[in-house]
Amino acid sequence: MKTHGFLAFLLVVSSYFFSVHPAMGAEQLRAGTAKVNITPPKPRYPVHDSLYVRTLILDAGGSRIAFVALDLGGYTNIPLAEKIKNGYQLKEVYFCPQHTHSSETAPREWLEERILSAMDKAAENMFEARISGGHRYFPQLSFNRLILRDDGRARESWLGDEHYRAVNPERIPHGPVDNAVGVIKLEDLSGKPRVLIMNYACHPDVAWNNFEISADYVGYATRYTEEAFDYTVNCLFVQGGGGNQAPLFKDGGRTGPDDPRPSNYDLIDRMGKLLSIETVKLAKELYPNPYDVPDIKVKTDSLHFTGRYDKSLQYNVWFSAISINNRYVIATVPGEPFIKFQIDWKRDMQPYSIPFFFGYTWNGGKWPIYLPDIRSAAYGGYGADHGPDLIEIGAGERIMDKLLETYYQMIGVFKQ
Repeated sequence: MKTHGFLAFLLVVSSYFFSVHPAMGAEQLRAGTAKVNITPPKPRYPVHDSLYVRTLILDAGGSRIAFVALDLGGYTNIPLAEKIKNGYQLKEVYFCPQHTHSSETAPREWLEERILSAMDKAAENMFEARISGGHRYFPQLSFNRLILRDDGRARESWLGDEHYRAVNPERIPHGPVDNAVGVIKLEDLSGKPRVLIMNYACHPDVAWNNFEISADYVGYATRYTEEAFDYTVNCLFVQGGGGNQAPLFKDGGRTGPDDPRPSNYDLIDRMGKLLSIETVKLAKELYPNPYDVPDIKVKTDSLHFTGRYDKSLQYNVWFSAISINNRYVIATVPGEPFIKFQIDWKRDMQPYSIPFFFGYTWNGGKWPIYLPDIRSAAYGGYGADHGPDLIEIGAGERIMDKLLETYYQMIGVFKQ
């Protein structure tokens, strides 16, 4: 009788165990990461701090994707994207330049070799992973650089008037902003963190003109974060809707490379450290959900636009909706989207998922430069109603509407 009772107990326990963990032994989320220096070998300006590429490969549910985070102002490369997709059997590869204003892009072939080296290392060191993610709100480090003035028009923060001092030395927190950092954490089966994605919306131009190579606050924030985990973690920074977001910690910069004044790296260090502190706090509070079934769904769409003023301009803009474990939802949008789209995406996705907005993120098509919301396009300012090759009014709203439709179709919630 005791033996039968014990066997019955084992059956109950095993039945409960496998019902609680349906994915164990059946599905896996696998991840691989690497970090490689991409500072130009013969730079134009002195190197203050190095530039890096950090890669992340994710594989689950028959889908494999990769993120390539670059300490660069911008980056698109169709031949390299196709080579990476084919070489690593990827459904999509996303280039995520952080828009660091003090960066310098190395020669094309040399840089491509470095990116491929980082991809090789990531693919060679794949591990079974558990994922978690969330957001942490804290006192803002950014402000909206298009400031509405008394005449009913918005002008850039670097233009002063009788009420406002140029470059915002008083650090007035003009809005709208999103004063939260998003973190996606990947840990191995022992619970050791291996990868962090830091998702934050703000121009990396604390020093307006460095005339030195630097990753600005992004480089400091990622380095401090990796240091907090004894350099056993790779921290990828992915820019958010930072098209109209400027740092509250702002240095007017130098007038030229011969200007004897040093760039104010104390401000860069301060902003990077504060962002890192909040990132590390959040990362240490995140834990994977034991009920998650490893899965990656991704769908890429495109829309065609013309220029706002120059109708001969043609923009075929690609964007993706990504769902990981049916819990973490990422919108990827190229160009420099304004903060409203990030705020709206996070609002629309909650409370049923944990949303992230990856701006400045390219996986094909035409880079659209600035993506202002309609309100900003009406009130004006740089990137809103003037600037390089402006896209037609309402393009950003149409992209976001299509992303919502794409996501709901992808997860199958529309009534058939």
